[in-house]
This record gives sequence, structure tokens and C-alpha cells, in this order.
Amino acid sequence: MARVFLAGATGALGRRLVPLLLNHGHHVTGLARSAASAERIRRLGAESVDGDALDADSVRAAVLTARPDVVMHQLTDLAAGDRAANSTVRMIGTRNLVDAALAADVRRFVVQSIAFAYEPGDTPAREDTPLDLNADEPRRTTVCAVAELEGQATRVPAHVVLRYGTFYGPGTWYSPGGLMATTPPPANRDVTSFVHIDDAATAALQSLDWGNGAVNICDDEPAAGVDWVPEFCVAVGVEPPTPSDQRAGFARGADNCFARNSLGWQPAWPSWRGGFKAMSA
Repeated sequence: MARVFLAGATGALGRRLVPLLLNHGHHVTGLARSAASAERIRRLGAESVDGDALDADSVRAAVLTARPDVVMHQLTDLAAGDRAANSTVRMIGTRNLVDAALAADVRRFVVQSIAFAYEPGDTPAREDTPLDLNADEPRRTTVCAVAELEGQATRVPAHVVLRYGTFYGPGTWYSPGGLMATTPPPANRDVTSFVHIDDAATAALQSLDWGNGAVNICDDEPAAGVDWVPEFCVAVGVEPPTPSDQRAGFARGADNCFARNSLGWQPAWPSWRGGFKAMSA
């Protein structure tokens, strides 16, 4: 059993991860920025501790109070679709959490990253593919924040970087009533790798036993927008956009073979096709 300090316990992923951790015998303390967040964490069955990821002193105090074996960073700031705010969390929030973990002599750090920050290419990216640090703005800001986040994680002796595909399912942008249901993405040739939010949570649970480094966490079927966008629109009940042949070189999808074949992670939803259909049902 591990004592897990979880930043992001009330997010779409965190709400699924907390019960998984508890059911596997782990003790969970969630970081709460408000009284409402603290109450939601307690309702999930975990303990809460006050703190703001962007406030270094409060994070340090929270981690020292929790006395964890593992600090897990699943925190984002995407509720309003503000990617710049999310980049701030990735840079400053991650640094604060790593500093706090080191101050508390925590030996393992798990952090949420993304599987769509790789440099351009024609095939799904593997974990050894370089990040797209020379991208044009606004993508460059996102990729540089990801690089900073991942670099900070390596300061902790044992560290796992979960490079997630695009989340879909309850509470995400890609769900009935989610952000992308109100503004569907273009049906072009850009390739996306998805991961169901429940499979993302399962990977986070299993990562407590994985070795150091980055891991792509996505389903088995990278797909072009011309294929998945119409099915997504059917699932959420909106009119699909007109298809096009445009493609950005970096929109290449990701390869999940390392997670599947070397680490034993098996997604319950191996393809977005089944996941989208279940979502519409």
C-alpha cells in the first residue's frame, strides 16, 4: 500500500482515479484549492489538504502534511478551454509539486503529459520521438510547457511521465455536452490518438509500479479526422463539418506498443469506435 498525494483529484480523471487507488488499498490525499474541492475529495473517500498548485509555500506545506510515498500530478486548467492557463499549471505547478516532493523526501513522482506534442512525421510517434520544440505559435507554447513539465519530473529519483492521448468520455471535452460537442473539430486528415478517461485512470494506477520514463497512453487506433469526426458528431448529436484534405505534419497520432507489450497496460476501450458508440448509448 502506498500513500498517494494527488493533485487534480476533482478533475475528470481524478474522479475516476481516486476510487481505483482506494480500492487497491492505497491511501489518498487530494490537494484542494477551495472548500468545495475539499468536500468533493472527501465524498470520493479520500482525505483532503488545502493548497494551491501555483503557490509554492502552500504546496510544500500540503505535501509535508500528507507525508506521501508518491506525488501524482494530474492537474490541468482546461475547464474554460484556456491553453495558456494550462501551460502555466504545467510549468509552475509542476515545479512547485516537484520541489515539495523533494522537500518531503518523496521518491516517486507521476505526472500527466500529452502524446500530441511530438515533432512532425508520417507515422504514429513512439516515446523516443523528439518533442516539437520548433513549432510555430501557439503550439510552441504548449510544447515548451510540456518539455518543462517532463524535465521537472526527472528531478525525482523515480518518475513516470504519462503521455496521454486525447481524453474522451464523461467529463471531458469529447463527450455529450462537452466543449467539442458545441464546436466540432474539422474533419480533415489530422491524425489523433484517443484514450477513454477510464483507461487513462487505469494507467495512472498501474504507473505506481512502472520504471522511469515516458509512456504513451492511448488506444490502438490512431485515426484521421475524416474518419473519427463524423462518428463523434453522431455520438454527441451534432451536424458533422464538411470534410477536407488538410493535415498538419505534427498531427500524427501516437504508438502505444510500449505500454501494451512491455508494461502490460490493456485499455478496456482499444478503439475510439466502440467508445464513441457507448457514449451515444
